Amino acid sequence: MDLALYAVQAVLVEGRSVRDVAGATGRSKSWVQRHAALYRMGGEEALVPRRRGPKVSPTQTPANVEDAIVAQRKELVEGGFDAGARTVSYHLSQRGLAVPAVSTIHRILVRRGFVTPQPQKRPRSSWQRFEADLPNECWQTDMTHWHLKDDRHVEILNFIDDHSRAVMASVAVEVATAPEVVRIFFETAATYGLPASLLSDNGAIYTAAYRGAATGLEIELASLGIAFKHGKPYHPQTQGKVERYHRTLKAYLRRRPDAKNLRVLQAQIDCFVLTYNEERPHQARGCPPMQAWRARDRATPVLDGQPLPPATKVRHDKVDTTGVVTLRYRSKLHHIGIGRAHKGRRVLLLVCDLDIRVIADDGELLRRLTLNPSVDYQAISRTTV
Repeated sequence: MDLALYAVQAVLVEGRSVRDVAGATGRSKSWVQRHAALYRMGGEEALVPRRRGPKVSPTQTPANVEDAIVAQRKELVEGGFDAGARTVSYHLSQRGLAVPAVSTIHRILVRRGFVTPQPQKRPRSSWQRFEADLPNECWQTDMTHWHLKDDRHVEILNFIDDHSRAVMASVAVEVATAPEVVRIFFETAATYGLPASLLSDNGAIYTAAYRGAATGLEIELASLGIAFKHGKPYHPQTQGKVERYHRTLKAYLRRRPDAKNLRVLQAQIDCFVLTYNEERPHQARGCPPMQAWRARDRATPVLDGQPLPPATKVRHDKVDTTGVVTLRYRSKLHHIGIGRAHKGRRVLLLVCDLDIRVIADDGELLRRLTLNPSVDYQAISRTTV
């Protein structure tokens, strides 16, 4: 029984004195008298405590702001994008709205039925996270599976910058082979520069160490001084950033019509990557990934004790029978002497404006020179390294 009702009945029904009831309930005499008076005027309903304070709390989120939060959430979900409280907050702030705290947005989404609390999830404090300090300090790469409209299986190869979470490349292919990985890696490096290291799983397209051999990518990276790291077998959390990107990309693609061919699928992926990199804020960075990628100087690999400038371009070639490789600079073809002793060897040409380095497939620096644009044949001199 409610204490107030008990006190009132003890006084009015049982006829006990106010002093006696106050002592028995541990309340003051005025408290007993006040509740007895309330009961006489309105019965038991008068004893129910009334809400104090203003009818509308001055700190309550305005209805129009709540509606904007819900509308933004629906827009993101229908577009196939992540739509957590942080993402909603970012997009609303970009529209110039007065945005409440992220925790408030989360509570609104829970109250309106858009978010189901999941207390069984591991707490953030239990996570062990790592992150590269600089852009291009480490790229993560992995392949994921997808299907076309006719249920034909295809694969998507991805490269993610560990520091910024920017998507360096996301390419749909029929089958992700080791040569395809090499091709896509160098096409990506031609745009964004070479990374100082690369992290992947132990898939056959990345490593052949378990067969006592080496893949094309392992050979190419070793020759460039780029560290190639692999996660533990059956432990995808090591490559967690690119794995998380797979989930985000697939959520977007599921909201799109099934692509009838690779060209249409690649167009869908390119549209998503543009939004992901330039518009969508990443929760770990608080801004779009490419904004974070551009905000700091980029790390570079170190070859023969010298860092490779970010503008370095990589070109594959083979030394011909006369000991020469060719290079086109500003539409003019130049011949670079390497030496007949190296004929038939496959080489990498690292080109940074006029600075040229020629590297053998085993990492040996065959020649370094400053290109003379006015001369066709770049002869070997006694001072050539």
